[in-house]
Amino acid sequence: MEPAATVRIEEMEKFPLAERVNRISVSPTMVVLQAAERLKAQGKDVADFGAGEPDFPTPDHIKRAAIRALDENLTKYTATPGIAPLRQAICDWHRAQLGSSYEPAECIVTVGGKHAIFETVCALVSAGDEVIIGAPYWVSYPDIVKYAGGTPVIVETRAADDFILRAADVEKALTPRTRIVIANSPSNPSGAVIPPDEFAKILALCRRRGVWLLSDECYSHFTYGAAKPFSIASLPDSKDRLIIAGSFSKTFAMTGWRVGYVLAPQRLVAAITKLQSQSTSNPTSIAQYAALEALRGPMDSVAAMLAEYARRRERIVAGLRAIPGITCNAPQGAFYVFPNISAHFGAEMPDDTVASKLLLERDLVAVVPGDAFGAPGHIRISYATSVERIDEGLRRLHRFFSRAQ
Repeated sequence: MEPAATVRIEEMEKFPLAERVNRISVSPTMVVLQAAERLKAQGKDVADFGAGEPDFPTPDHIKRAAIRALDENLTKYTATPGIAPLRQAICDWHRAQLGSSYEPAECIVTVGGKHAIFETVCALVSAGDEVIIGAPYWVSYPDIVKYAGGTPVIVETRAADDFILRAADVEKALTPRTRIVIANSPSNPSGAVIPPDEFAKILALCRRRGVWLLSDECYSHFTYGAAKPFSIASLPDSKDRLIIAGSFSKTFAMTGWRVGYVLAPQRLVAAITKLQSQSTSNPTSIAQYAALEALRGPMDSVAAMLAEYARRRERIVAGLRAIPGITCNAPQGAFYVFPNISAHFGAEMPDDTVASKLLLERDLVAVVPGDAFGAPGHIRISYATSVERIDEGLRRLHRFFSRAQ
């Protein structure tokens, strides 16, 4: 008998959903995670490279701050844009770490970085508006734009250019309907880092054309080699057409706490606050106090995580490049590699979606297909896992692609 929770197609037709929901799909990364979890629940040894979150615990001093907040009964509603000390701390931290000059009235605390982007797009985008997104892109950008009634306009970047979003390519895609340009640096999934001078050109272009630049800084503090943490908000007079979306999830290993923020002109922050007041009301109170401690406390954990990610990065890039037919750029930031596997495509394995499915079924390796990121022919591999699991995953990948030749 079919489970009662299963919704049949004919039942869906009896109870049609809103068109705005039908425009979007379930996050592809969540689909991969769920498939991997089902196998793990069966006792299977899955080499899980799908997760887009640190494998490190939240630092103890941050957890203790949440416990103190509970003990002190700081469990009531807060102001919609977040508690005042946290908004001040975000502005102070961003100024000290990344050279900006925001004030609390230009800051709102959100329920994670994704929520920051979602609310910003919903506050700015109307039906028919266009939003420029560089590909490969984070999977949620296009669907968030579609939900708001806008049209994603995809600008392809090139592996030969390290997947860097270029102002010249953005300019070619601009139209009178363009409302926002989204820049994600360091990038999920490619690890690309936009050089500061190129970022400045993109901002200047947006200001000249009256377009918003939304800079997603989720991975700001995870950069390698010559690349350094950078915010476009550090440039003088940059704030009038700029929106910063930030997150505590990656920098402080706080993915489940769901705390992010927006830094933007006061009028836009007021609009986002209005939207938030009618949706989530406020981020969880105790999570806000934990976030406050994250910003005011030591950042030793960030340096420790970065050092370990750098070690893993070297290991996985070398391992992938040793597999015949696979090419792989060395990421300049974040904690993903984005190898091209298209040389192995054929009748049985025609694309990266099928390849990802077969990898999980045959060799218990969980990856995310590149098509989900607007870059067919690639797969995303997270190295936010131990070196031992990386080595085991590389052995399985080598075995799988050796059979595919």
